[in-house]
Amino acid sequence: MADSVVLPVIDLSSSDRISTAKSIRQACMEYGFFYLVNHGVEEELLENVFDESRKFFSLPLEEKMKLARKDNVGFAPIYAENLDSSTTSKGDLKETFHIGPLEGEESHLNLWPSKEILPCWRFSMEKYYKKVLSTGERLSTLIALALNLEDDFFKKTGALDKPYGFLRLLHYPGLNAAAAGEIEEEEEVVVYGASAHSDYGMITLLATDGVPGLQVCKEKHKQPRTWENVSHVKGAFIVNLGDMMERWTNCLFRSTLHRVMPTGKERYSMAFFLDPNPDCMVECLKSCCSESSPPRFPPVRSGDYLRDRITAAYSYS
Repeated sequence: MADSVVLPVIDLSSSDRISTAKSIRQACMEYGFFYLVNHGVEEELLENVFDESRKFFSLPLEEKMKLARKDNVGFAPIYAENLDSSTTSKGDLKETFHIGPLEGEESHLNLWPSKEILPCWRFSMEKYYKKVLSTGERLSTLIALALNLEDDFFKKTGALDKPYGFLRLLHYPGLNAAAAGEIEEEEEVVVYGASAHSDYGMITLLATDGVPGLQVCKEKHKQPRTWENVSHVKGAFIVNLGDMMERWTNCLFRSTLHRVMPTGKERYSMAFFLDPNPDCMVECLKSCCSESSPPRFPPVRSGDYLRDRITAAYSYS
């Protein structure tokens, strides 16, 4: 039985930005995960979006497949994605729906359920997307301060001048692998709701319905891995950093390994990925490297890096 990790709690409404930035710095160095409270997204809106998400995932598969994933948006069924092919060849026991940027060149790519079937779905998702995007942008200014940078650093450098966010709705059906019809009972295969991975981008803001399953591994390069449960805190976002933030900071800030274990209970969550503009070059911050600690990663174009990582997760064999 895994122990529970005690994560820091960050209050986004605090008027003491310097103190908050220091707390974020410590959290990002030690955990790469923290709770975010007083974030400005109303509980009523969260509950409404969870309700709309449940309505979509409860539709017949053939109806959901009309919105099948294309250009990184839309629906992906159970086992379509495998976040860690070294641990299972069957894929992850979850289904997802992605909503991409609502403005700009890619906004027309989004897929939406029919208003006849889900009349309030698009309105609710767009409202939530905009709210959590605003929260992510506010948080990014504090993360910049935590790195001893100007608070608008990520906008001025072209990372968030045109915010690039993806909302991912997730449904874990609460079945074991055999019950889902893909694995024979006698097969000794470990199946994960979401197999071990670190997020690809900059900042992730996760809302969950309270059903357990999320686990973190703080020391991802050590074997054997030690996993700890992440408890639900009502009304709080669970925030974690992605690989691009780790690259920017030369591993000063952690992009922490995490996974979701099936518990036999149906589980819903919503992850919002705030990622750099696709044209942004992500390279080690000058304040995070030196002669004794040179850059560990070469510069990379954000869009190229994200595309390669996402393609790999959906193209395993």
